[in-house]
Amino acid sequence: MLTLNHSGRRARRMKSKIIKVDYLARVEGEGGLYVRIKDNKVIEAKLKIFEPPRFFEGFLRGRKFTEAPDITARICGICPVAYQMSSSHAMETACGVTVGGQLRQLRRLLYCGEWIESHILHVYMLHAPDFLGYQDAIRLARDYPDVVNRGLKLKKLGNDIVTVVGGREIHPINPRIGGFYKVPKKEELDALIERIKWAIDASLETIRWTATLPFPDFEQDYEYVSLCHPDEYPMNEGRVVSSKGIDIEAKDFLDYFEEEHVEHSTSLHAKVKKRGRYLVGPMARYNLNFDKLPAIAREAAKDAGLGKTCNNQFKSIIVRSVETLFACHEALQIIENYEMPDKPSIEVKPRSATGHWCTEAPRGLLYHHYSIDDDGIITDARIIPPTSQNQKAVENDLFGFVSKNLHQSHDELTWHCEQVVRNYDPCISCSCHFLKLNIDRE
Repeated sequence: MLTLNHSGRRARRMKSKIIKVDYLARVEGEGGLYVRIKDNKVIEAKLKIFEPPRFFEGFLRGRKFTEAPDITARICGICPVAYQMSSSHAMETACGVTVGGQLRQLRRLLYCGEWIESHILHVYMLHAPDFLGYQDAIRLARDYPDVVNRGLKLKKLGNDIVTVVGGREIHPINPRIGGFYKVPKKEELDALIERIKWAIDASLETIRWTATLPFPDFEQDYEYVSLCHPDEYPMNEGRVVSSKGIDIEAKDFLDYFEEEHVEHSTSLHAKVKKRGRYLVGPMARYNLNFDKLPAIAREAAKDAGLGKTCNNQFKSIIVRSVETLFACHEALQIIENYEMPDKPSIEVKPRSATGHWCTEAPRGLLYHHYSIDDDGIITDARIIPPTSQNQKAVENDLFGFVSKNLHQSHDELTWHCEQVVRNYDPCISCSCHFLKLNIDRE
């Protein structure tokens, strides 16, 4: 429901209005937005999340450490691999184990499949309609059937990669602490090669297509935060770095970042301690790791008009397309060099310890922290998903965009405000799972 509140002559004289969207469309989960304007100035901008808390940290306590990948996968149906990988690495770190070789590559391949299907879902089905003036992808498909069919075909490939490596496309059942329950045969992966080669070309077409979309002139000063790896574009491993000087291991994450409760949201808001908002996701990865992209992706980005950095969040649709190309290219390299490992997993023995890890979910940095006892029972769990980390940046974008575009009509401004939120591809359900809620009321 869209409402525009005026209060007679006084409101007209004050030039005050409220932009309010009770239920955002084309995002995962339930949330709304609220912007208040008074005397032609933006007074407040809020991303209002009202999904009930899901208490996943509470569910994990008292469970075996080996159950964490299966339990956390249920946090999200779009990016379950991210939760499985973060929890697996965190537990392995606590137990003093490192998974390498072909098992490491298979994990990276599994992540490639998730990046492809998640990015393509957002680019074609959730985000592109905003730029082209359509309410949804169904109406977009009537005028652009070939474009939408290309998107569906790309997404199917991503799902199939997850199925081959993970056992099924939604909430994979094959990943485990130490590796996998079983590993694919080489011929199973080789069967994907021709489709991936097609997907590389289709990803290039996607980049060229998204580069033609109309982008508002809107750049912000972000502190970008992502993983950074010395040898590869980050997915499963790396140090946590920022564009303003942070360079830490995952175990130090809570020394630099913190969450706080805000009254208008059931999701916690993360911030850099003593500094404030920051941004995670494709834009952060791209800006901090451009030189780690393969040459084909760097050239495609350049041809699309992107530099080594991009500060217009509306153009994240191009960046996601570049990352899709990277994921297809990476998947092909892994499969062509794949040799079936002797064992599907390595042994991981529990010990009393604490483990921390970060991986790069499609939407950005995902932090997991677990404590376990000598029997492998989880005694503490902490999960900080990308969407809660981005919420302050979303609200700041809403504030800045509306301030710059007060001349727009109410309907036009409302449409663009929704688009500002969808730029982030927020996974709202992922962000609503904290255990404690403290509200101080006067």
